[in-house]
Amino acid sequence: MNVLDTIKAYGHKNVQCCHTTTIEITKDNFLTKRGNCILGVNASKACSDLNLKLRNYIKDGKKIKVIIKGKSVSDSFYGYGHKNLSLKDPDDLVFRKSDYICDRTILIKCTKSSDDLSRDLIKEIREKRIEFLVIFEKTD
Repeated sequence: MNVLDTIKAYGHKNVQCCHTTTIEITKDNFLTKRGNCILGVNASKACSDLNLKLRNYIKDGKKIKVIIKGKSVSDSFYGYGHKNLSLKDPDDLVFRKSDYICDRTILIKCTKSSDDLSRDLIKEIREKRIEFLVIFEKTD
């Protein structure tokens, strides 16, 4: 396992994860039902906080494995970096199935959206409001 960076985040009672094109992690400590792509709150990092190793890997357009690790359930997906990703947002990280790029975007062309994530993982995160990890790994 070649870890590029790790982020801690927490579940929330309003986690729904039913959005069909994105997954979001936020530093905010609250979540309304409108945030239907949000997986976690109180994140330890946003785009602007990522370490240099991961930032460089993203800027090189590399394929990256993302592991969401709960207490008893995990899930994973792949996404791609891009040279035009600014990684400047101080509050959020958004994983996108599309190739849309903005300051909040961390990876594009992801293989999963929040709606595709394990329902057992979502249930654990929502009901127990646990701390979980978002682990970024090299794929080569």
